[in-house]
Amino acid sequence: MPSKLFAADSVQTLEEFESRALGVADALGARGLLPGHRVMLKAGNSAGYVTTLFALMHLGVSIVLVDPQEKAQQTQEIIDRARVRMSIVDDDAPLPDGETPVYLYELLADAVPAEPGERLSFDRWGELPDSIIMWSSGSTGSPKGIVKNGARFLKNMRRNAEQVGHRPDDVLLPLLPFSHQYGISMVMIAWLTRCSLVIAPYRRLDRALRMAGQCGATVVDAAPTTYQSMLNIVRKRPEARAALAKVRMFCSGAAPLDSPVVAEYEAEFGMTLLDSYGSTELGNLAFATLDNPVGTGQVMDGIGVQVVDDDGREVAANEIGEVVIDCPDMLTGLLGDDGAITPVPQGWYPTGDFGYLDEHRNLFIAGRKAAVHRMGYTLHPEIIERKVAARGCSTRIISLPDERKGAQLVFFVADPERRESGYWREKLTEVLPAYEQPNRVVVVDQFPVNRNGKPDKKHMEELAKAGLDG
Repeated sequence: MPSKLFAADSVQTLEEFESRALGVADALGARGLLPGHRVMLKAGNSAGYVTTLFALMHLGVSIVLVDPQEKAQQTQEIIDRARVRMSIVDDDAPLPDGETPVYLYELLADAVPAEPGERLSFDRWGELPDSIIMWSSGSTGSPKGIVKNGARFLKNMRRNAEQVGHRPDDVLLPLLPFSHQYGISMVMIAWLTRCSLVIAPYRRLDRALRMAGQCGATVVDAAPTTYQSMLNIVRKRPEARAALAKVRMFCSGAAPLDSPVVAEYEAEFGMTLLDSYGSTELGNLAFATLDNPVGTGQVMDGIGVQVVDDDGREVAANEIGEVVIDCPDMLTGLLGDDGAITPVPQGWYPTGDFGYLDEHRNLFIAGRKAAVHRMGYTLHPEIIERKVAARGCSTRIISLPDERKGAQLVFFVADPERRESGYWREKLTEVLPAYEQPNRVVVVDQFPVNRNGKPDKKHMEELAKAGLDG
């Protein structure tokens, strides 16, 4: 059976898709787009998005990926900063006043499919120092423009596919935005592996699961919060559970994976959630696999990893320190305010993440290296989160300043049963010493998430402050 591109409103073989992408490339060339130009692509997941993305790669232009929900003001800042020559958007994308974009549907309408036998080539795109520009999540400050070379980027995808074990007969179902690292990775892996790809409405999991069953999805990729929501659906609807009957791998990334949801998937499906580790700056780095479902697995071939103390000395197995990575696929630089690329040192790169390597060099991520000073102790909230997750409590901690103690800790606990905060406070105090215990516990059905599926700590901070003021 030939591999296909499945979307909500179309089904194409890879050959039909390739012909269509070449037609879009011609339509873009007719609009004056030349190799080396920078183009902003701001649209939601669709067959047209993927077609246009590959057309831009074929033309050898620099692609500036922007989340489709990015506000108009921030979009204008990106356009100015990246010196964008053309903006390609959905018709409902928030845009600044005065911007004259090219709409996806216009390109698709103008495209004349190429003759049989013509092929996409990413050679020119792979030579650019700024083949693709993405944006960090901004969880620790203002988003940064991450500049990457195309050849390195594709090499990183090949490492990924080889380690995880993607096959030509797979049907990939990424429940992720394609404008971010994890989502676009799965699009590229599908192409490089020549397997099928399902473009599902990932914000409507009921529909996405229906498509999973119709298309025979074999590999699911999603953020941990999506997996929790998916579990809630399949427990209520037997038909949703049946839609995942052909899945052989549940892969997770974009945020730390808590122990409770892993145990729930093992109980429900008899399969573990395969965790992973990577970043926009460095690319995809480490993966748990069917053969080695431990932590985030081992870093891929050709990539180095160390865990070091504050003095930069490598620590012993199972000892927590900062994760430092040597990845030949890493970013080439950061985007300057004037559109120029500011090179970054290559080689060993401090990630700002805490973690450890076990005796088999499997990598475990403990959280961001963010310190909170409280009651005379230096605490790391994400390490506390991992500690309580191992005891069945899924939590995210918000630190608020406190003149007397140094910090107040507000624990958000995700509990679909909505048990009272006192129940969870008792559980937490059994596990944590006094200096790590919560000032306040807020119980939610599930954590609020940002656009790329990560728990939205900025929003939780606003909620915590509002509760404090109240």
